Amino acid sequence: MTANDWKDDKELFGFIRKELYTAVIGDIMDKMGLQHQFLPPQIRPLKEEMMLVGRAMTVLEADCFEELSPGSQNPLMDKPFGLMLEALDDIKPGEVYICSGSSPAYALVGELMLTRIKMCGGTGAVVNGYSRDTKGIYDVDLPVFSYGPYSQDQAPRGKVIDFRVPIEMNGVRINPSDIIVGDIDGVCVVPQSVEKEVFARSLEKARGEKTVLKAIQEGMSAVEAWDKYGIM
Repeated sequence: MTANDWKDDKELFGFIRKELYTAVIGDIMDKMGLQHQFLPPQIRPLKEEMMLVGRAMTVLEADCFEELSPGSQNPLMDKPFGLMLEALDDIKPGEVYICSGSSPAYALVGELMLTRIKMCGGTGAVVNGYSRDTKGIYDVDLPVFSYGPYSQDQAPRGKVIDFRVPIEMNGVRINPSDIIVGDIDGVCVVPQSVEKEVFARSLEKARGEKTVLKAIQEGMSAVEAWDKYGIM
């Protein structure tokens, strides 16, 4: 496998789902000097088996303190949810709805939103806050990564103020079209500018780890394994 062995995102995402995991991708980015690419550890999959892969459709949320504010200097303040509905409708196949910017005091994604994401061909959602309608989300059958279930709604508490713009989560920058990978061990952000190198090297390391695992299972010591393979 080299950086040119996949022809499009669909094929790349297939390789990632089949052979990779966030730990090995994170290890490679560490080696490349990209040491702040994991989202906060409290962002977890709603089910342990959920795995998420896709390009970031970034969504910027902000707190508000009433559902509608007639006469505001900002027209979005008198618009339910701000630009959330427009953001949902703008999802493209293979994209992840990824939202940050507000305080983590309410749910940023629920069943109806996730249903629209799925209908648009999106691959899931990652939010820097809570999610709700958990049983309904399970029925939609797309992965959601959040702080966990909490029913308090965003309607009178937050609005989407922009999308397809850079966002951050605890200092981790996410640009539109970066690749997002999430599993039971966390969510990492692979910058689009280095994605070919990251995934080519990750595939090589993941396959090497299988060789090391077999050697250790057959009795090789940790020191011997490191000296021979340089992987641990």
